[in-house]
Amino acid sequence: MSEPDRPSSTDEVPYAGLTPECILDALEAAGFYPDGRLLALNSYENRVWQVGIEDAAPVVAKFYRPGRWTDAAILEEHAFVQQLAGAEVPAVPALAANSGDQSGTTLFTHEGFRFAVFPRCGGREPALDKAETRTWLGRFIGRIHAIGATAPYQARPALDIDTFGIASRDYLLAHDCIPADLLAPWRAAADLALDGVRRSYERAGEVRLLRLHGDCHRGNVLWIDEEDARGRGTPGPHFVDFDDSRMGPAVQDLWMLLEGDRVAMQDQLADIVAGYEDFAEFDARELWLVEALRTLRLLHYSAWLASRWRDPAFPAAFPWFGTARYWQDRILELREQIALMDEAPLWA
Repeated sequence: MSEPDRPSSTDEVPYAGLTPECILDALEAAGFYPDGRLLALNSYENRVWQVGIEDAAPVVAKFYRPGRWTDAAILEEHAFVQQLAGAEVPAVPALAANSGDQSGTTLFTHEGFRFAVFPRCGGREPALDKAETRTWLGRFIGRIHAIGATAPYQARPALDIDTFGIASRDYLLAHDCIPADLLAPWRAAADLALDGVRRSYERAGEVRLLRLHGDCHRGNVLWIDEEDARGRGTPGPHFVDFDDSRMGPAVQDLWMLLEGDRVAMQDQLADIVAGYEDFAEFDARELWLVEALRTLRLLHYSAWLASRWRDPAFPAAFPWFGTARYWQDRILELREQIALMDEAPLWA
């Protein structure tokens, strides 16, 4: 998910000029030679295509949403993922061109679009019902964070109450996104939820911020089983789509892997942290932030949908957004989070 940014001239039809011919020409200009095969992959923030390449394996081309990230922020993410790959962490780095005018770079431009090219990575979502899988996943997240802690981002923002919480609330209010009859209860719930987030951060105390994956849910982890590894890559998890990478607390990359009731989540977290601590120390105080980070994500998600609504892909994919029922559900959700943030954290 992206930041709810200010509207720009590219908001209404940001990808209007991104035709199949434009995509193929862009790849060729960057030194990749497509064979004409294109397959659109599921992505709303950016536009992502699998592209067939002459006499080579297909690649994945990501065309960045205009106006979202600066060039420096994109290149910083590319450098981090390349650092991970260089340390044999199974992250999928952007490919550099080896010919043409853009040789050596990983961020290309064509007809006003910025894009990057990645190796295609196969696999499926990890089976998180297995303790062994959770521990294996935790080990690699620990390795990501051990490297992420070695240097900060300079061009990318942090995930915190200001960027994900206050900015999201203010965007929704400023753009009249909530129906008039639900505005007062939604705002009251949002303000109380943000107060709960502040209390959670106070309980956690000063926690270390490091470079994160940022959106580490199971859909961004591709798993290759040992029996399927031949010809498809190394067995185990492969981390993809660092587009939301930013500075934040380590637990941000752990909590989205948890599901079920409290007992189930505690068991899952124990397995993940057991693997994690083989490579990085986990500060248990951050467990106070799990429900706070969930609350920030809920606010941010609503603001993201609102800020992208003039992109025609969004009304088609999220027709329920903005309805009275949608906002009624969000009010109930925030009220539930207010209560959860005042409970003892997992493992307490």
